[in-house]
Amino acid sequence: MKSHPVCRLCGIACSVFLVAVAAGQIKTTSSDPTIAPAGQTALLELQGKGEQIYVCKLTGEVPAWTFVKPEAKLFDSSGAGAGTHGAGPAWSLRDGSSIRGTMIAQKPAAESDALPWLLLAAHDPKGTGALAAVTYIRRSDTQGGKALPTGCDALHLGAESRVPYTATYTFYIASGQTK
Repeated sequence: MKSHPVCRLCGIACSVFLVAVAAGQIKTTSSDPTIAPAGQTALLELQGKGEQIYVCKLTGEVPAWTFVKPEAKLFDSSGAGAGTHGAGPAWSLRDGSSIRGTMIAQKPAAESDALPWLLLAAHDPKGTGALAAVTYIRRSDTQGGKALPTGCDALHLGAESRVPYTATYTFYIASGQTK
């Protein structure tokens, strides 16, 4: 069976990112506990506030909360609405631009009930706004969002759980590149 050209391109892109991780080009530092991409400059930082959505499903023979998608609103530093974050994962801004991400690194959060910090490679940009040139997205400073340890059992299969969370989303462009 012949693969679609877009699928081949995504496979190549993922391979390049994995090589970059292995080569140490994607790094964390002990003085700064964030996941940060080497050779990148932060373009935009937004606060996300919303819910991580889970559904109770059988995992093998054991009921467990299974991640479905995030639903969050994004806010700028003044508290004004800037966009949304949802399934994909995807981010959309009021300027009409949007981007999707593929996880390439993660780091546990300091709080046990908080989502891990993530570094995602950006792909599928749409529009000509702020997200058009983004190469990486970082989720950091997470609070909450992890699936609850209880409530999913044989009697609650199919039940949905919405767990509140907050996070900082930082959007990066290649150093020296302008928006």
